[in-house]
Amino acid sequence: MTAAGPTVVVLDYGSGNVRSAVRALERVGAQVELTADPDAVAAADGLVVPGVGAFAAVMAGLAGVGAPRMIERRLAGGRPVLGICVGQQVLFTAGVEHGERTDGLDQWPGVVERLEAPVVPHMGWSTVTPPEGSVLFDGIADERFYFVHSYAARTAPDYVRVTWAEHGHPFVAAVENGALSATQFHPEKSGDAGAQLLRNWLATLR
Repeated sequence: MTAAGPTVVVLDYGSGNVRSAVRALERVGAQVELTADPDAVAAADGLVVPGVGAFAAVMAGLAGVGAPRMIERRLAGGRPVLGICVGQQVLFTAGVEHGERTDGLDQWPGVVERLEAPVVPHMGWSTVTPPEGSVLFDGIADERFYFVHSYAARTAPDYVRVTWAEHGHPFVAAVENGALSATQFHPEKSGDAGAQLLRNWLATLR
């Protein structure tokens, strides 16, 4: 009889199709629940914050289920959180879309802005440049990951481990900061490399 895998809550607040994230986590051994129940969020070994679409809409959805407080409480206790796509963007101070600024969760200083590139959105497979000592990218630093986004953070504080990618200009592809990690790309859509990244994250939960 094998030991049960770590418990993970994928935060359910109305953000698009999150079933692919649930399935990807289950495939790499997690016991996954899709919910916004505060008790389940607090008790889980890991919390995944997905996000697709507009920064302001994601922030409104998160506020609607009380997620900012739930995330804050987990991080205060050193409990792991992983943001994906716009779920990474909202961890910065603010986002600017169509001239409108929306406050983010302000876990990291920085503003999410529209990519400056000949073709936007950035859609498809791109390489990344992880930092020395990256846990998320252990064994997969040379792989490609699947992106689909029009906005990104272009700066990050020097006290976090930043993985960079490029589309027109360098942008923040992932961040590792103690219990809080995030990726701009979709690991659940990134094939074997994405699955290994999720395994690497799950290994930090125990």
